[in-house]
This record gives sequence, structure tokens and C-alpha cells, in this order.
Amino acid sequence: MAREGELGRSKNAFWLACFVEYIEDLGKMIEYPNDESSNRVSTSDDIEVGTYLEIAQAERVSGNNPPIDERMKTIVIIDFGSQYSRLIARRIREANTYCEIVSHDSSGEILDNQDVIGVILSGGPNSVYEQGAPMAPTWVYKAGVPVLGICYGMQLLAHQLGGKVARCTEREYGHAVVHKDGPDNVLFAGLDSEVPVWMSHGDRIEELPPGFRSMAYTENSPLAVMGNENGTYLGIQFHPEVAHTPQGSEILRNFVFGVCKAPGDWTPANFVSDAIDRIKERVGGGKVICALSGGVDSTVAAALIHRAIGDRLTCIFVDNGLMRKGEADRVQNVFASQLGVNLLFVDGTERFLRALKGVSDPEVKRMNIGREFINIFEEVANKIGEVDYLAQGTLYPDVIESISADSKASHKIKTHHNVGGLPERMDLKLVEPLRYMFKDEVRLAGTELGLSTQSVNRQPFPGPGLAIRIMGEVTYEKLEILREVDWIVIDEIKNDDLYDKLWQSFAVLTNTQTVGVMGDQRTYQYVVAIRAVTSADAMTADWARLPYDTLARISNRIVNEVEEVNRVVLDITSKPPGTIEWE
Repeated sequence: MAREGELGRSKNAFWLACFVEYIEDLGKMIEYPNDESSNRVSTSDDIEVGTYLEIAQAERVSGNNPPIDERMKTIVIIDFGSQYSRLIARRIREANTYCEIVSHDSSGEILDNQDVIGVILSGGPNSVYEQGAPMAPTWVYKAGVPVLGICYGMQLLAHQLGGKVARCTEREYGHAVVHKDGPDNVLFAGLDSEVPVWMSHGDRIEELPPGFRSMAYTENSPLAVMGNENGTYLGIQFHPEVAHTPQGSEILRNFVFGVCKAPGDWTPANFVSDAIDRIKERVGGGKVICALSGGVDSTVAAALIHRAIGDRLTCIFVDNGLMRKGEADRVQNVFASQLGVNLLFVDGTERFLRALKGVSDPEVKRMNIGREFINIFEEVANKIGEVDYLAQGTLYPDVIESISADSKASHKIKTHHNVGGLPERMDLKLVEPLRYMFKDEVRLAGTELGLSTQSVNRQPFPGPGLAIRIMGEVTYEKLEILREVDWIVIDEIKNDDLYDKLWQSFAVLTNTQTVGVMGDQRTYQYVVAIRAVTSADAMTADWARLPYDTLARISNRIVNEVEEVNRVVLDITSKPPGTIEWE
């Protein structure tokens, strides 16, 4: 089989295929304690940025695709709290191979649901010898399939199979060169004897488990790659999933194809059929209400669910008073013309403003907004009668920044209103078909579902709306100011044909006022910040280098057309260390 040719045809099969674990109940918000005694070394901001911005889209796979089986050949990724578990999944999907991520404390039910052909143990922030460190579940070793351990995952293999892991005398962090030790290293098939890699660890393997041998080494890690005699258990100390390991994708493909014998036939057509089947199985004969915002996420989620259950879906558009200028009318028109679904409109402006009265803390804003959305949805559901499920367009960046349903070892960055902002108890069960997808994947899925270019290419707009773009308390007056400013920003961005080139572009109303001079008179008005970023998936972002002429027109129009503003500044912070939004 000419697998290399198949892999080279396209990477977009991966982008459209990344629907995994569509439907899950929300877990409780858990923050992993900061253990200062840990010897794990976190990956730096620069590698994180470089990694995600490196992933680019390619052309779509065409042609007929084989029908999917009820049980798919699957690579399972066991998550131990690594920030890069999803990146491992993306690399596997680039190889047109289905994969799912499960928590380290999973019971192994995936063995019943899918045809598991291999397991990958992710990295993580712990040391294996620490009390309470997460271990690989016993079913991993009983499944009879190949296992690849990455960084912490390699150390787990050694620790659990009889080897010894200890603290390094010198941490290994950054670029390193792995030297192959022996000619029959399947992971390095087709590669040079010396391979540049990215290391990030404070522990290392001191003694191999029985039946294992060293397969490669670095200057500071004499056991950088290991494997057992029959080549089914393999461990690598470095991170093949990141961009700073240039041949990392080839190493992972060697595991996928050379060890796990994956067919490499997971395609967009497979994805659509499987997504619909999963939704049907989850919902059964129940009824679903879908929270629509007008953004690509909720629109794609609604289109997918409508394809699965038809008229048993009712979409609800709530005007929370926190939307941009004229947006409520535009959203209703789009839904009516494109989706053809049952649509209910609810004006919740006054309710949301009451919920935000006197609130300045951004976390409380998000929580209150999430709670009010749920209250409205449940009220509407009661009026409709016999509604069982609430559908949301939740994406993985929302989840990873709020909580981790995959792992208890992840850190919370901020609460998204539709994740950690939800009440612990709801009368409705959740349906979230996009929960483990990135924005670019959702856009391609929308195209596959026949949505318009206008809908799928719309810049992201946060669920809490302008409330998180207003610093301090949210009032009707501030909302009106920001709506006018934001309209000017987008108008000028579109006039210069920059809209589709940017991930997001918007204005922020600060709670700072400054002295200005207009018409020889003193002014004391608000400062507005302009934010424009480029990104591939919202996990990282770089500030956009907007043309000076564009910025000049934006600034001039704002201070002349919006009386309450006398100063405009530009945010040139990347993510990380900042976030895309200000709150």
C-alpha cells in the first residue's frame, strides 16, 4: 500500500475528521494543585506558539470513501494532564487515522466501543514516584495492543513495568539530538542516525524494565528511547508532537503504520456519517433545544444535529443585549434562510443587564451570563414540553481554558460561560458535538455540511458577548459606546480586505478615562483598545500587524464619531502570555 502517497494527498481529512467523544456530561471544575516539588518542566511560551501556528491547512481529500464500521480502528491517547495531548491527536489525524483522548482514570469502556489498535501515553506535569501521581490504567497493559509512552508516558512505562525513574542531575529542556542505538528502531525507520528533538523533563529513566533495551540516547539522557523485545511497548523521552521536533510527525506515523498497522483511511465522509450516528445514539427519540448565537460554532452544531434528528430540534436565539450593532437581526435572517430549523427568539436584554449589575470581576460575569442562559433555555424547554437535551457549540479551546473533562491534571485559565459557567445541576442533559474540535476544523465541517461561506468564515465572537470586552461593570450606556466603536473597527477592517485574514478583530472599552483636547476644549473620556490577532485554532495567537493607514482611519473615526472616546490604543500582546479577549 502506498501509504506515503495517501498521506501526501491532503491534511484536511484530519481537520474535518476531528470529531471525538461528541457527547459527554460536564465534569465538575477541578484545578490540579500546584505542586512545587514536582520535577516536571513545563513547555515554554515560544514553543507553544511555534507549535500551533506551524500547523497549516492543505487541500481537501477527494474521491469515494469506504463506509465506516460500527467499531473504528482507533488509536487511544491517555491524557495525564499534558497541554499537548490535543496536539498528539492532531498529528494522528494528519495520518488519516481515527483517535480519541481519554482520561488516565478511564475504566476502559473504549475497548468495547472501538477497535483499539494502539495506545499513546501522553506527557504530564507529575513525577511518577510522587505520591498520588496518575498511573496508566491496568486495561492499557491487558489490551494486547502496542503502547507508546511520550515523556511522562515513557517514565510510566518504565515505572509500572519494573524499571526505575529518578530525578535528573541536570534537567533537559529545549533542543537536543537523539542518537539511534541499533539498526532496528521501528520508530526511526527512514530517518537519519541523528535526529533533532525537543526535550522538556526533569526526571529520567535510571533502570530499564525487564525485557527492554535502549534504542536511542542524548547527551543528558542515556535512555532517551526504549522498547521491549517484540517492539510492542515503546517509550520516547522527547516530544514528537511539537514543531521543534522537525521529524516528529514521521516518528508518530511510524508508530501508527509500522507498529499499529493502521489503514489510514479515516476521511471527511466517514466523519459526517459517524457524527450523525453518535448524535442519534445519544439523543434517541428525545427532543433537543440548541443555543444559537450566530457564530460558526453554534451554527455548525445546529446543522449537524438537524441532519441527525430533523424537526425534533428547536433552535433558540437569545438576544442578551450584549451583541454587536444590528447583529440580532442578521442572526435571525441567517438561521431562517440557511438552516430551515424551528427557531424561537427570546429578548433577554433586561435579564442579563440585571445579572451583570454591579459586577466587575470577569469570572463572575461569565458565571452569571452562563447561569442566565441556562435559566432561559430551561424556561423555554418547559413551554415547549418534553425537551430532554440542550445543544451547545462548545469547542475544545473553551474546555481546556475552563476545565478538563479529560484529565484532572489540567490547569484552569479562565471560565467560559458555556463550560465552567454552567450550574452544577441542570434539568437538561448536554449535547456538544463540537466539544473536542478546534475552530478551523469546525469551519471545514460547516463547508462539508453545505453552509455558506459567510457563515463558516465569520470571525469568532464570545458567548458572553461585549460583556467581556467592557472592563469593569457592564451598563447599557457602555454597551452602546462599544457597539459604535466596534462597528467602526470592523467596517475599516473589511474595507481594507483584512477581515478574512484575521482570526479576530475587535475593540475593548477600558475603564480608564484620560484627558484630551478637542476644539480647544478639555475632554475627559474613555480609552478604547484595538485588538487584532492571527491564529490557527485559538489555543495560541499572534497580534496582527495591521497597516498604519488602517489604524489611522480607525482611530480618527472613533474619536470623531463616538463622543465618549478620546483615545485609541493598540494591543500588541500575543497569546500566551495574554489571552485573545481581555477578560
